[in-house]
Amino acid sequence: MILQRLFRFSTILRSSLSVELRRNIGFTAVVFNTTKSLDPIQKLFVDKIRDYNSKSQKAGGPVDVGPEYKKNMDEEIAKLQRLYGGGDLTKFPDFKFEEPKFDEISK
Repeated sequence: MILQRLFRFSTILRSSLSVELRRNIGFTAVVFNTTKSLDPIQKLFVDKIRDYNSKSQKAGGPVDVGPEYKKNMDEEIAKLQRLYGGGDLTKFPDFKFEEPKFDEISK
């Protein structure tokens, strides 16, 4: 009888331990996968993005654009200003919401 309970307890312990280990192995696989080096194609892609980012910060805008880009951008901004009533289109608008005035009902 004691042997059966001990055996039952050991199988329960073994199954719960096995589930816990599988969860931990699954979690650590994700963690180790992010820290190990990328495959060559991903690495090339990330390097190009970083390179473009550094070039665009130095240039202060898009990289390797000619004078026609600036001309087209100015035309489009002028067109949008005509359509939407002018203003600075490069700045996010300021919204001002006023509290509604509710009339008190006298009884």
